[in-house]
Formats: sequence, C-alpha cells, structure tokens
Amino acid sequence: MQYLVSVIDDKTASATAEEMTAIKAFNERLQAEGHWVFAGGLNAPSTATVIEHRDGEPIFTDGPFLESKEHLAGFWVIEAPDLDVALEIAAEGAERCNRKVEVRPFL
Repeated sequence: MQYLVSVIDDKTASATAEEMTAIKAFNERLQAEGHWVFAGGLNAPSTATVIEHRDGEPIFTDGPFLESKEHLAGFWVIEAPDLDVALEIAAEGAERCNRKVEVRPFL
C-alpha cells in the first residue's frame, strides 16, 4: 500500500546542511529497502496558484489555498505493507528532517 508522508513547516527552505545530509541518507535507505516511490520539496506557499474550474471559465488566484502559519514543505510517497510500518518510516523521516509529518494512505 502507498502512503503520503507530508512534511509540515512554518518556514520555507529552512533545512540546515545537517538536516539535508540526514534526509539524503534516509532517502537512500528508503530506496535500498524498497519503500521509496517518490519524494520532493516544495517552494514557498506564496509561489502557489490556485485554480477553480467548476462553472464556466477557470479562475486563477495567486497564493496558497489556505492562509496558515504552517504549510506543506515537502513529501514522501512510500510503499509499506501496512500502516504500522508506514508510521515507523514516517517517524524516522520526521526525526531526520526535524519537522512534523502527517501520514495518509492513498485510496
């Protein structure tokens, strides 16, 4: 089963060199153990564009969908046999990046 592990931060591009080294090692371990699907960091929420296209023409709005102190700073998509394993992996990811993470299974 696949899980989204979202990294939550209140700053943009705030990872230290030490955190980046730990994240790289964590990513390499995920790949070696077959849990890796995809991962990435995201630019600042201010760079986002929200698109609504329910009726008629699309409406484009600059900025984040939600105004919030915290935002999605990056993510991992992982493969795990069950939620318990996904939570163990995510806990290590939270430790490595020194941020809160949220775990959600894909439908």
